[in-house]
Amino acid sequence: MLLNEEVRGQLKERFRDLKDDVKLVIFTKKDDCRHCGDNQKLMEEIADLSGKISVEVFDIQADKEQVDKYGIDKVPATAVVGREDYGIRLYGMPTGYDFVSLIESIHLVSTGETQFTDEENKYLKGLKKDAHLQVFVSPGCPHCPAATIVAHQMARVSGKVRSDMIDSSQFPQLASKYKVSGVPHTVINETSSQLGAVPAPVIIKKINESAG
Repeated sequence: MLLNEEVRGQLKERFRDLKDDVKLVIFTKKDDCRHCGDNQKLMEEIADLSGKISVEVFDIQADKEQVDKYGIDKVPATAVVGREDYGIRLYGMPTGYDFVSLIESIHLVSTGETQFTDEENKYLKGLKKDAHLQVFVSPGCPHCPAATIVAHQMARVSGKVRSDMIDSSQFPQLASKYKVSGVPHTVINETSSQLGAVPAPVIIKKINESAG
């Protein structure tokens, strides 16, 4: 087992107040995917801890319909889906501090609880153009969960926002493409970026700027 008894107990307690059911939709590949097997095993172990959590597994090569439905372009990938698909994705097997982001994402999707002001919620719900947030992280980064959850909360609030957590160590070519030199590093609509864990208004300003 990947999760020891102490962690399993902590997670059971954390999952006690889940409201909506959560589905972890996993995308894997038979060959040339170092972390796919362990990622699937991790998600299945987590699902065993709560009747509110379930798992679906698809192959990125064989299940094209589901790949297109969820917009998956790399593996391992996990879509955290609740009452609907809020566009919350995790790319790479979440270990270290990234595991915190996974657990908080499950809680967020199930409960809908965010920390935004009324004004911030109004702005996000009123977005006219799509916003794609890619948060590059690493397992040893204690500030990365804060950046990830801000982006994921925005996706939970607004149907126009899609939020990806991407482990830069598992996708080094992608990190190089976006010139990621430190984490957390958030790419907004591929036109601008923000280094560090910053408050929601900073990301909202970047979204606003990228929208024209």
